[in-house]
Amino acid sequence: MMSKKVLILSGSPRKGGNSDLLCDEFARGALESGNDVEKIRAAEKKIGFCSACYYCRQSGGICAKKDDMADILQKMIDADVLVLSSPVYFYSINAQMKALIDRTLARWTEVKDKDFYYIITCADEDKAAQETALACFRGYANCVNGAAEKGILLGTGVYQPGEIRNTPVFKEAYEMGKSIK
Repeated sequence: MMSKKVLILSGSPRKGGNSDLLCDEFARGALESGNDVEKIRAAEKKIGFCSACYYCRQSGGICAKKDDMADILQKMIDADVLVLSSPVYFYSINAQMKALIDRTLARWTEVKDKDFYYIITCADEDKAAQETALACFRGYANCVNGAAEKGILLGTGVYQPGEIRNTPVFKEAYEMGKSIK
């Protein structure tokens, strides 16, 4: 059994926030199955916005912005599994996660053949409130050659940090991570 490289990209601005906790449980399960797992919290990294200058086209994939994104993008390219996570902000993904996705432009064609998992949380009780955020993640995956959607975790009705622990999706996150082999 070969272990997989699992990269979890947590968009949560709150360390220990609900989507971040689901990322941790997913990671715990994936580690127990013998995978190589890394979680990156976008809020703890310096990630500027893509300015569509296309410097990357003339520079062999080097971005004009000098920040943490080059390292994150290399990890995305090297990963077998990408986990994209965000709380819902006004029915969409948050700015931290959107900036990270947009900055993959520099080497976007090198991000290929990935298994995708999505983790989305929101205060709303209705799963419909997460549809646009899910569409954003799927939109990115649609640009990745060889992308395969493998799992979706939707945590609804959670606002205060830690509330997710009392929901069935908390255990599902662990089980989903554990299923990666």
